[in-house]
Amino acid sequence: MKIKPLADRVVVKSVEAEETTKAGIILPGTAKEKPQIAEVVAVGPGGMVDGKEITMTVKVGDRVITSKYAGTEVKCDGVEYNIVRQSDILAIVE
Repeated sequence: MKIKPLADRVVVKSVEAEETTKAGIILPGTAKEKPQIAEVVAVGPGGMVDGKEITMTVKVGDRVITSKYAGTEVKCDGVEYNIVRQSDILAIVE
């Protein structure tokens, strides 16, 4: 199954967070924060959203930083994705 976002939506897949701290402490799964860096998997077409013309500035393969609690989490073929609005993407990581 493939996820195809509509309007100004973007499908992202979280990049795994580091499992150790800078001091070398190994974190259990429950202590990890939700990762904010993600890879763009699919991009909607943009267009008119709420009466405004939206041009998509991200593309598939970009690594981005998203708002911490933004979007809707979905699971497809055993993989977890997050569907966010382009406005919930804070930056592109180069």
